[in-house]
Amino acid sequence: MNEGKPGTPGASEGPDGDFVLARPERPDGDYELPRPHDATASTPAADVPDGGAPDPRHRGGTSADASEPAPAQSTDTPASTPAPGADAPAHPQPLHDPDPYSTPPYGEPGPWAPAPPVQHPAATPAHGVAVGVPPVPHEAAPAAPVTPAAPVAQDAPAAPVTDPWARYDPWAAPAAVAPLQQADPVEEDVRRRRGRRRRALAGGALVIALVSGVAGGVVGVQLERNGGIGAVELPQAGVEAPDRDPDSVAGIAAQALPSVVTLHVSGGGKAGTGTGFVLDDRGHILTNDHVVEPAGEDGDITVTFHSGDTAEATVVGRDSGYDLAVVRVKGVRGLAPLPLGNSDNVRVGDPVVAIGAPFDLAGTVTSGIISARERPITAGGEKGDGSDVSYVDALQTDAPINPGNSGGPLLDGKGRVIGINSAIRSADGGLDPEGGQSGSIGLGFAIPINQGKRVAEELIETGKATHPVIGITLDMEYSGDGARVAAEGSDGGPPVSTGGPGAEAGIRPGDVITKVDGRPVHSGEELIVKTRAHRPGDRLELTLERGGEERTVSLVLGSSDDG
Repeated sequence: MNEGKPGTPGASEGPDGDFVLARPERPDGDYELPRPHDATASTPAADVPDGGAPDPRHRGGTSADASEPAPAQSTDTPASTPAPGADAPAHPQPLHDPDPYSTPPYGEPGPWAPAPPVQHPAATPAHGVAVGVPPVPHEAAPAAPVTPAAPVAQDAPAAPVTDPWARYDPWAAPAAVAPLQQADPVEEDVRRRRGRRRRALAGGALVIALVSGVAGGVVGVQLERNGGIGAVELPQAGVEAPDRDPDSVAGIAAQALPSVVTLHVSGGGKAGTGTGFVLDDRGHILTNDHVVEPAGEDGDITVTFHSGDTAEATVVGRDSGYDLAVVRVKGVRGLAPLPLGNSDNVRVGDPVVAIGAPFDLAGTVTSGIISARERPITAGGEKGDGSDVSYVDALQTDAPINPGNSGGPLLDGKGRVIGINSAIRSADGGLDPEGGQSGSIGLGFAIPINQGKRVAEELIETGKATHPVIGITLDMEYSGDGARVAAEGSDGGPPVSTGGPGAEAGIRPGDVITKVDGRPVHSGEELIVKTRAHRPGDRLELTLERGGEERTVSLVLGSSDDG
């Protein structure tokens, strides 16, 4: 079993082939393993019993008191050197107190179960500290027996034990053990410092980013709300000259507004608002008949000028067939009449400007173009007998015209009056001088100034206007194309007035007039509108149908002074 094992000095081979340590010849029966030799210490010759084997109890030095831990040995002093002045004991003390239960291996030790030595890990010195070379154990030569050393004095300081083969005492208090250290604490400290530095830098960068974000948000909100930090000053254009191009809307308005007035009319339990403009320096103002109609014979008319001055006005003359009226203010100086244009020169697409007081908002200026010419319209007819129906060969415009604009001027691109705003087409399809309360839908109509000028002159001179007539009665119930002459007159007389322009031209009852001066007419109202667009004494050429045949006649318009 132990073939090939080196022989152990002082041991004999047992019957089973195992080596048996020699039992000590001591009266107390204790057994002690020898200590390893210190290479630096001078080892005295060990006691050799009669068998020739050295006593293992004296290997490496003298044993210490079993009740105290073995003193630590330095590298300069042999581990077996006793403290100076100590008396050697009569015999070595046991390693531990006797076990009353005699329980091996810590009770009474048996002959073959010695207490095993315990190896303690040696402390690793700090980086840069010189490490001492541990002593190399070697086979000690047989030496003379060593006399037991005197016991160590109780008050002598105990040196730390560095021998890994020190005796193991399970009942002794544990000796202080130095903490374990890493292999390279300096490098670990450097890594830790670098890690802490990186974390500190990352944390600082995060804090800076947060602070910068908050500051940037605050500054951004300030800039967004106020346009900057500090006092807000928005860009603005400098003061410019107030004058405008005379042909611009602003230039036309600046020139025309002082001549436009607002009329407030009341009487007979009615009231209304309209617009007018100055015709001359004598105080004559032109407006619509339906504007002054509420005043009646004893109503009140108040004129308000653009400057804010007001004056009372009286009716000079009015005509419901043309929807025109002239009023006059007295005692007002510095009036500026508006220049009159020529409506025959107007073409579709020409720019126009309308001025009035829609919904009593005086001095309102709108602009647009001429949408159509010679648009035949009829307005009024509230009385039911036709006496208040107006027939107008109107100028159509898309300049916004609303209730209150009636009677106001429609100006051309040079600020000259080319029409008198009179009616609008409402959203419900009706055509009304006041336009109801529906407002403008871009269909406004104005009386041509050429017709307005003639009527105004007659109203100022005579207080009433003359109407050009053909001398025939029309069948207003006829639904065919053209205007048919009635079978009998409205008052029971003949439908063609005897000696009138129509009778002299050869017109007969039942004839259908289809053209006036070569332009088609589609109804009786349209024939009246075309006729009233002329002056009395003007010559007209009519195309008519009779018995399926078409013929042309010429006549000179007569006049009628019944308004």
